[in-house]
Amino acid sequence: MAITCVPDAAAEANERIREFMAARSGRPLWADEAEEYEQLLATWAAAQMTA
Repeated sequence: MAITCVPDAAAEANERIREFMAARSGRPLWADEAEEYEQLLATWAAAQMTA
């Protein structure tokens, strides 16, 4: 199995997304939460681009 290297910023953003979603497990996101989730995804994607 290959080990992939994830930049620190991407790993941090990924962890924030996981924590965010775990706190809301079992229910749909509210509108303001969906906006926050989209921002977290954008942060993660930007970090992936700088790798």
